Amino acid sequence: MKRICLFPGTFDPITLGHTDIIDRSLDLFDEIVVGVGVNSAKTPMFPLEQRMQWIREIYSNQPKVKVISYEGLTVKTCQEISARFILRGIRSIGDFEYEKSIADVNRMMDAEIETIFLSCSPHYSTLASSLVRDVLRYGGDASKLLPDTIIRQIKP
Repeated sequence: MKRICLFPGTFDPITLGHTDIIDRSLDLFDEIVVGVGVNSAKTPMFPLEQRMQWIREIYSNQPKVKVISYEGLTVKTCQEISARFILRGIRSIGDFEYEKSIADVNRMMDAEIETIFLSCSPHYSTLASSLVRDVLRYGGDASKLLPDTIIRQIKP
């Protein structure tokens, strides 16, 4: 049976912390589906198609990585794409507590889907998309926070 994993998030934008988690999980799964979530409660900085395109470009040479958009329950998306795993990156104990609660509810909805927590590399332990958006919004240098693909496209 193919080990398919869903890595859900808004990826607004995808950061070096996100790519660290994806890169380090490549050996764990046969396919990693990066699920760009549509959350009606959030107003993203970058359009959905742009976020998806950046991920496709970053992983254009990695056939194991696929990109989809989804709305609604992550567990339902896993069922639709036959993913038995949900991948979540953990930066801190606060992240773990929050993510464990979600994982517990997901397990109640579908006991066949396992959540895998991968702690981020220490270099990225404070990196969050919201902080990156602030750096970008106020004209700061985000070159140490974002993949080169994105930096090249957003520079004026």
